[in-house]
Amino acid sequence: YLGVALGQSIALGTCAGLGTILTPLLLGRPGDLTTAVVAGVAVTLLGIAVIGVAGHMKSQSLSEEEKQAAVKDFNFTKGIVVALLAGFMSACFSIGLGFGEPLNFGDATADIYKTLPATFMVTLGGFMTNAVYCLYQNAKNKTFADYGKGNLWANNLLFCALAGVLWYSQFFGLSLGKGFLTSSPALLTFSWCILMALNVVFSNVWG
Repeated sequence: YLGVALGQSIALGTCAGLGTILTPLLLGRPGDLTTAVVAGVAVTLLGIAVIGVAGHMKSQSLSEEEKQAAVKDFNFTKGIVVALLAGFMSACFSIGLGFGEPLNFGDATADIYKTLPATFMVTLGGFMTNAVYCLYQNAKNKTFADYGKGNLWANNLLFCALAGVLWYSQFFGLSLGKGFLTSSPALLTFSWCILMALNVVFSNVWG
């Protein structure tokens, strides 16, 4: 409804702020929320507000034809609601990783792999909800026969695998980066926000 850059910025910005704040609170570690961390989250949320206002101004300046040309189903109000909901629910990913921190072999596990067991558990839930929704859409649109179209398999499998590998690889980076931040509790707490901020930057470049 908003396009890649604006939609991703609002969703990921919300996810960054809420994930950074809620994770230590729900883990019973409110002391991790130092002034620096809270200030960083405040700047993130301010950035979301600026992006939202800019997007609204842009949508008002475009004709209906221009909006449809840029984004086929453009709808600013609906897009903001969906992006904020997506951001809130995605913050739960950070909470899941926080609760899953002990799911490794401690010092015997290399830093780059330490978050992966928790990541697997969290993404397993995401897979289930997405699979159910896809099957629902197949039933609704009577498209189960598409799975039998062998000429589409190579293209679909290639791009699904590429998207999955690229998306999942960020958590290797998160895990490895956190290994360098253990001496700074503030930066360690803020690591989720850093990851999401980089997602915002690259989604805007891509968008």
